[in-house]
Amino acid sequence: MKKLNDAVDRFAYHHPNFGIPNLMKFIVAGNVIVFLLLRLSNYSLYAYLGFNWGQVLHLQLWRLVSFIFVPDVSNIFYLIINLYFYYFIGNLLEREWGTPKFNLYYLSGVVLTILVGIIGYYAFNTNYTIFGTYYVSMSMFLAFAALYPDAQVLLFFFIPIKMKWLAILDAVLFAVDILGALLRLDFVSALIPIIALLNFLVFFWTDLMDALGSRRRMARHQNSHQTIQFKSAVKQQQKKESQQGYRHKCCVCGRTDTDYPDLEFRYCSRCAGYHCFCQDHIFNHVHFTE
Repeated sequence: MKKLNDAVDRFAYHHPNFGIPNLMKFIVAGNVIVFLLLRLSNYSLYAYLGFNWGQVLHLQLWRLVSFIFVPDVSNIFYLIINLYFYYFIGNLLEREWGTPKFNLYYLSGVVLTILVGIIGYYAFNTNYTIFGTYYVSMSMFLAFAALYPDAQVLLFFFIPIKMKWLAILDAVLFAVDILGALLRLDFVSALIPIIALLNFLVFFWTDLMDALGSRRRMARHQNSHQTIQFKSAVKQQQKKESQQGYRHKCCVCGRTDTDYPDLEFRYCSRCAGYHCFCQDHIFNHVHFTE
């Protein structure tokens, strides 16, 4: 995975002119045009737009591209919401990654989807038809959440929620669809979301491994005997204070903050260990060496 991730970054770096600038504008426009055509034809064109390898072999080559623009929903209200959301996410990803890497991410998802259809045709003897790029868009949503986990969006236009929580919901939807397809023994339908997830992992493998390594280092640091556990230390100090009846006690005269609440106490930085002294002896004492 790491080699593939590095190869993607190298390709994007060495091919700055690769791809279509503002790709999502054309994807959204294509979805709108196809939606209108489907409505005008009373959905009679629907069967001719999906990707079907058997039909491609019969020279219906437009299916290699037309399936990308088939909308995932038939309701115009949900279509507007979906397209706006994916356009917004796609533009932010392109701005973050640059045009070459974003195009590579989207197009690799499309190509892998086509490969699944071809594999299904030969391996499972299934003349499977694929409509739309639902899982490619879902993986694009995961990419956005991985880059901006704490960004807030308005769910249903009025509920603020962070992207990382929506990403968890997105992952659950992936899992449900995969398990449902496997239970139906529909292996092609299970492979399409799996391939979309693999595409996401290829592009984010280094970031995910770095984040995992950072968490492991933090956990080791927190569990190290050299790390001060502040909550535990505070509880121990409070317990000690309740048992001995004071918090500070001068190592020279023995006065405490309980007996002399107006007296100031300090700890000497030149003494070995933690030794407390009152204001009268903080500068007038023999320093502890051990």
